[in-house]
Amino acid sequence: MTMDSGSFLKRRQALQCLALGVSGIGASSLAAAPVVLPSTESLATSLEGALHARQPLVVMVSLQRCSFCKVVRESYLHPLRESGLQVVQIDMRDARALLDFDGTPLTQDAWTRKMKIKIAPTVLFFGPNGREVAARLSGAYLPDFYGAYLDEQLTLARRAVLTNK
Repeated sequence: MTMDSGSFLKRRQALQCLALGVSGIGASSLAAAPVVLPSTESLATSLEGALHARQPLVVMVSLQRCSFCKVVRESYLHPLRESGLQVVQIDMRDARALLDFDGTPLTQDAWTRKMKIKIAPTVLFFGPNGREVAARLSGAYLPDFYGAYLDEQLTLARRAVLTNK
């Protein structure tokens, strides 16, 4: 007995829902959920977790409704986070509280201004003592090369963390 493509797709969606422990939601609804990166209340705490894993802390500075930010978040940083890299997001123009690496309280917006960030997305790489250990990636660059730029800076940042520089 053969299945037509419509039956196959319905069965596949049902199996995906069951595998995720969700009933009554089609797989297309699950795919539409926005990809988010966690925020942080304390950069020092986030950095401590990253260094404990012998990794840099990657901070994405984002702007609401920024299409370039969405691409960087979904296509590049989220998969890295899924593989164990410590990645957090800070939003420009956001009044949520944030503790800087030295414990200074400010808002996400104030931290962004303190770091002289004017372009979203900006991706930063932090190592010991909250120092930037690789060049920032400001803007989205050319999509064909963004992954290479990111890989290059991650390699430098990881090396700096491992040599404790």
